[in-house]
Amino acid sequence: MAIIANLAEVDAYKKFDSIFEKYYSFINDEYMVTVANVVSHSGRIALAKPYLINEITNRLLSVEDISITPHLTEECKRVIIEKTIKSLDTFFDKIEHKERVISFVNKYVNSSRRSLKREAENFLKKWTQP
Repeated sequence: MAIIANLAEVDAYKKFDSIFEKYYSFINDEYMVTVANVVSHSGRIALAKPYLINEITNRLLSVEDISITPHLTEECKRVIIEKTIKSLDTFFDKIEHKERVISFVNKYVNSSRRSLKREAENFLKKWTQP
């Protein structure tokens, strides 16, 4: 996932576009590590391919809907959401519908996972404070 994201920067022939659906289908993988890797590297792809930002944002916001599996617990889901917020932070200034992202992040300011709570608070402080 990291290699593909890194290659997006030099993808002059838009080859990533042809695997976009496959790449983001891994958000629904049953293993936390796979999902976390897709989410973590999405910021790099968004910055390299700004015309995909709306669709990448939609995919990232869908992490709330991923299914719990034996390899992806509720706590794993919180880790993934934390990584999602970090990723969104890298290109938030380029997102068209910022209110959807703000609403998503607001849900986690009272998270039982301290690092997720802190990430949500920092994101909101950075992007919603005058």
